[in-house]
Amino acid sequence: MKRLLKYLKEYRVECVLGPLFKLLEASFELMVPLVVKRIIDVGIANGDRDYIIKMVLIMIALAVVGLTCSLTAQYFSAKAAVGFSAKVKNAVFSHIQTLSYNEIDTLGTSTLVTRLTSDINTLQGGVNLFLRLLLRSPFVVAGAVIMAISIDAQATLTFGVTVLLLSIVVYVIMRLTIPMYKKVQGKLDQVTSRTRSSLTGVRVTRAFGLEEKEQQEFADANAALVAIQVLSGKISALLNPVTFALINFGLMWLLWEGAVAVNVGRLTQGAVVALVNYMSQILVELIKLANLIVQVTRALASADRISSVLEIESSMKEGTKAPEWNGAPATVSFQNAALRYANGGENAVEGITLKAAAGSTIGIIGGTGSGKTSVIQMIPRFYDATEGDITVDGLDVREYTYASLREKIAVVPQKSVLFSGSIRENIRWGKADATDEEIMEALKMAQAADFVMEKEGGLDYMVAQGGKNFSGGQRQRLAIARALVRKPAILILDDSTSALDYATDAALRKAIREMPNSPTTFIVSQRTASIMHADQILVLDAGQVVGLGNHESLMKDCEVYQEIYHSQFGGENEK
Repeated sequence: MKRLLKYLKEYRVECVLGPLFKLLEASFELMVPLVVKRIIDVGIANGDRDYIIKMVLIMIALAVVGLTCSLTAQYFSAKAAVGFSAKVKNAVFSHIQTLSYNEIDTLGTSTLVTRLTSDINTLQGGVNLFLRLLLRSPFVVAGAVIMAISIDAQATLTFGVTVLLLSIVVYVIMRLTIPMYKKVQGKLDQVTSRTRSSLTGVRVTRAFGLEEKEQQEFADANAALVAIQVLSGKISALLNPVTFALINFGLMWLLWEGAVAVNVGRLTQGAVVALVNYMSQILVELIKLANLIVQVTRALASADRISSVLEIESSMKEGTKAPEWNGAPATVSFQNAALRYANGGENAVEGITLKAAAGSTIGIIGGTGSGKTSVIQMIPRFYDATEGDITVDGLDVREYTYASLREKIAVVPQKSVLFSGSIRENIRWGKADATDEEIMEALKMAQAADFVMEKEGGLDYMVAQGGKNFSGGQRQRLAIARALVRKPAILILDDSTSALDYATDAALRKAIREMPNSPTTFIVSQRTASIMHADQILVLDAGQVVGLGNHESLMKDCEVYQEIYHSQFGGENEK
């Protein structure tokens, strides 16, 4: 929690004024039983109607002033809590952007989503209650005890014992619930993960008729969450009945002692009523304090989870060099590069050595899981090579600043991701200031111009979330256009033409080759037709390099490449 307190600095004034106005409200509230005492002992006892009216008006004034103070405190506390949570969200989201894929893979998407939403919302509620009640409730309890003692010193024992017992109850319940709320958030992570997985793969689930299995797995995860929530809820629920029981016993004892004192003339009836009012105030405030402690306990558990994300340091360190780029294609070189993922027992790929000349095309092919994507993810530093070096234009990628390195690179990932908004807005992810002419040029190269112009509104046609209103091939072509509009020095196509027919694929590759300052292109594919005309082809098998050369040389010397080729072209002889 200490790590997060710095985000409250801009709200110092609100953090002071909120509790201050709550203390003022509490001060006026503590005066009310004394006014009631005067009404009974003076006004009613003497039959003085004017005095009673005067005291009633004073009570109304106290109520109005107290309400004003309460609303003011509420405003300042809410402003501080909401502003604080907004800054924490921004800080966590910004920090996540600095993490490498290794850290994000380790944490998991569902966990990060939970911490950005549920945990921060819980923290916001805790801060709000903390500012409003932390000082007010103890102040009222202490003030009520002091005021009661000023009325009758012998009431000290009754009030003291009651407050002590209530404090013990609150402490025990707090100690029991703190670890439970941490477990609740952990179970919530699991439910979020299960939900995300099920909704993402809903088509596959229905295709295989496994709806009942998914429902059962979700029900199991949800039941585990419910079980720990119910258990923590049961323990927390003990607060109110136990507190009420102790207070009521205290009230019974106080009324008994008060009746005896009135009978012998030691106390007045108004004094007994005032003592009962102060005991009731203690009851209300201790219940508030108990609920505050429960909420703050949950908030502290969430704060620990948020802080744990902020404490994670990226395994990658940003370089400091930012050489100017003149728009020309780049050279890329791998020197015995290897990559091992976090918590991976062995290298995903190793022994990668090749040099891509500026403007050349490199094909990467291999079976599923052979490490094709792992190779190209080291170029833009999505992952850092664990062995060897990768250079771009002769400079190690680890020496570049992220911005200067990725400015040169455009990546089209395996899964074509489109965002809600117009087609124009989606293409401009590649170049923020791209003109409509540049966008249309990129769409033409990506073989996407025809179907885009057929849409109502053309470039203004709205893309549904995830691009659901486009086919798989159309999404791939739009994603490629988004990369091409950037006119990059290095273009990486990570199996991003798998949904295209052979003719469209060939036309796309031809358009890329004919681009002015044609980029150095890496094509990851499982189709030999997509990479057979590349200048160099890297063949991988189980993370190992088993072939490097052009199509003709690999057909002679590389058994893995031959198998892939013949599996796709049958037994035809190479022509």
